[in-house]
Amino acid sequence: MEESFVTYSKVNFNTMNPKSEDIRIEDIAHALSMMVRLNGHYDTFFSVGQHSIQCCKEAMSRHYVPEVSLGCLLHDASEAYLSDVIGSSKQNMTMYLQIENQLQGAIYKKFLGEVPMGEASVLIKGINDACYYFEYKHFMGIEKRPNEPMILSEMSYEFEPFEKVEKEFLELFNKLMSEIKKSKLGNNYPVKDEASKIKI
Repeated sequence: MEESFVTYSKVNFNTMNPKSEDIRIEDIAHALSMMVRLNGHYDTFFSVGQHSIQCCKEAMSRHYVPEVSLGCLLHDASEAYLSDVIGSSKQNMTMYLQIENQLQGAIYKKFLGEVPMGEASVLIKGINDACYYFEYKHFMGIEKRPNEPMILSEMSYEFEPFEKVEKEFLELFNKLMSEIKKSKLGNNYPVKDEASKIKI
């Protein structure tokens, strides 16, 4: 059995041993724009890319630092390489969770320099949960918890063309990477040249 597969940008990607140079934002944006949420059980197509963008915009609406907003944009990025698995099943898939955590960590380190921990991790999870609450309520008519979470940004659940979602994902990525780079330069931090702009 082959240990790697060919991505959209024609990289031979090994999910068990992900290399930083093989993780490309173009592949992530493209794959997530075409990947359906909840394994297709909503009554219309809503992509992982759209959900990721909504989470990012919510973080920006709350004026969180760009590192947290970027963390929100990338929080499901491992699914570009592993596919989405419904949470109730995933929690019992020990090996999958190990692979997912390793890959998601590699993605965070590639673009953020570190895996979000502490308060940053709590903020990212909080936004993901809030966006999922309203998404699930819209599509399924079910409230996932008794108290409605706060949301500041405008939520839209209309079908968006794949190309539009991919383009917006990359635009947000470039914007946030540029802000992070400027912030680090302003604080005299060393900056890797990974913030160079991706063509859209």
